[in-house]
Amino acid sequence: MELLLVRHALPVKRVAVDGPADPVLSEAGHAQARHLAEYLRPERLDAIYASPLNRAIQTATPVSEVAGIGVLVEPGVSEYDRNSDTYIPVEELKATNDPRWQAMLAGRREPGDETPEQFDTRVIDSIEALIGAHTGQKIAVVCHGGVINAYLARVLGIGSTAGFFYPNYTSIHRVIAARSGERTISTINETAHLRGTGLPVGLHA
Repeated sequence: MELLLVRHALPVKRVAVDGPADPVLSEAGHAQARHLAEYLRPERLDAIYASPLNRAIQTATPVSEVAGIGVLVEPGVSEYDRNSDTYIPVEELKATNDPRWQAMLAGRREPGDETPEQFDTRVIDSIEALIGAHTGQKIAVVCHGGVINAYLARVLGIGSTAGFFYPNYTSIHRVIAARSGERTISTINETAHLRGTGLPVGLHA
């Protein structure tokens, strides 16, 4: 089967709200999601999953509309900061050398959050369950940078996922999953759909 891990589009910034920040997409983010949907139009998707966070569901929605199938919510592919009352795009944290950026690279979490090991286990178990449920099919899972890092690091046999690599907004990461248990990465950071649009891509554009 073919697994498409897709990072969500650009969300808005939310700081110190009452409860989880859970930001929605920015105007540019909605445009990114529309370009993603058109790019995937020729592909036959058998299922589309999304993290329950707003930025993932709103990115998956145009894809589902083009594909003519609904979005299935999968809590297991939520980001590690899903319960945080603040959301600042990682690009801004990096640009200002915010201490939270350094903590992220070091794998440190807020008190009460999952440990990196617990996060990795949740993500990998959830994705493997989806793979098992869709033998011989092609599915898209719209999720988060940390989730993509965790799963691809496992496929590559990398022990630590902190700061492994940077997935761009609406980037596609394809994995071929064999019944025998073999996992092969076929593309990383596929963002051809954003070329020439003038929309932000991420850290590098």
